[in-house]
Amino acid sequence: MFESFFPRPKRFFLSATAWFFVTLLAWYGFADELAPRFSLLQGEAIELAEGERPPFLTPEKIWVYQYIVLATILFCIAWFFIERNRWFGWAVAGSAGIMLWSYFSVQIDVWLNNWYGEFYDLIQVALTEPGTVTLEDYYGQLLTVSYILVPYVVLIAVFRYLVSHYVFRWRTAMNDYYMSHWDELRDVEGASQRIQEDTMRFAAIMEGLGAAFISSIMTLIAFMPLLWALSQQVTELPLVGQVDGSLVFLALISSLFGTVLLALVGYRLPGLEFNNQKVEAAYRKELVYGEDNATRAKPPEIASLFSDVRHNYFRLYFNYLYFNVFRYAYLQGANFVPLVALGPTIVAGVITFGVFQQIMNAFNRVENSFQFLVNSWTTIVELMSIYKRLKAFESRIGNKDPDPSDPLLEL
Repeated sequence: MFESFFPRPKRFFLSATAWFFVTLLAWYGFADELAPRFSLLQGEAIELAEGERPPFLTPEKIWVYQYIVLATILFCIAWFFIERNRWFGWAVAGSAGIMLWSYFSVQIDVWLNNWYGEFYDLIQVALTEPGTVTLEDYYGQLLTVSYILVPYVVLIAVFRYLVSHYVFRWRTAMNDYYMSHWDELRDVEGASQRIQEDTMRFAAIMEGLGAAFISSIMTLIAFMPLLWALSQQVTELPLVGQVDGSLVFLALISSLFGTVLLALVGYRLPGLEFNNQKVEAAYRKELVYGEDNATRAKPPEIASLFSDVRHNYFRLYFNYLYFNVFRYAYLQGANFVPLVALGPTIVAGVITFGVFQQIMNAFNRVENSFQFLVNSWTTIVELMSIYKRLKAFESRIGNKDPDPSDPLLEL
């Protein structure tokens, strides 16, 4: 699954993690001293209409972007010489591009969070003090955000197009790898499905989950300092009182509670998903045999096999029933956590409506990032099932005498 696409997967991912921490230490160690010499933007920010300067295009931010892009390029160059396979461009450079896009998307989100705060404050002033805000002021704010969002929307479309190709290249790599060992795999029941369907689903889910995980990390890096600073405007929490960084701790506790809760109530789902493939494969196998052999796929036998399919699906539905009860109850309850926490602050009237919106948005971003496992649990269950099938499938390669306990032999 990974070796077919990435060069030396374990070493590759370990080196990527190590390089991240090395560059992070270098940034906080001496990188600022290099800015006057190497930064492309010296002393001036990129300006929008009427001198508006978006915070993510200041000279300081431009230097951050340069540093991140340079560190990413150096990592790709290093692996170009360490080991490059057929899929180097997509596997290494493509993965690096996905990470960079995730980071820059989060920077746009941070800027939008600040923009919404200022915009809602403008609305509050316009509603409470009629005549103090002109139409030029109002539409000027909307025009400012359009300068950012219009090109951003175009870039999102281009990025999704490239990601689609990335996923298909990964699927192609797995397809070619398995087909090169077809003589060893062809006797496995469901081999065609493993190669045709599971490779497609595995690549797509891995890309989606990987991008979501990276985005969650980037969001935490960007929004946690912002939420910590906004927490200083919260007078106190109910039952607790005043706590430094209160909203950050609250988001962490809320998400940890949900993660542990759903892990406990959903632990049976991966096994049921895997069993579902087993009974479906047995049913499909008999139908295929019946196409060429009139003595196969008789009604009584088909009815028995379909009964197994129905029984497993009903078990799966029941387990998802109580899992979804806990999942949706938690997600709905989590929406009210910041509202309850901000109660004393709102009643005291010490924040503006714009600041309230900033706090709510930043809290939801941080909490959703901490809730990565909660939000992705059903997809993770599906991925675990696919991974289990493909792992057992791969175990047949180089093993002429398969293990009788091989789960794929039961399919």
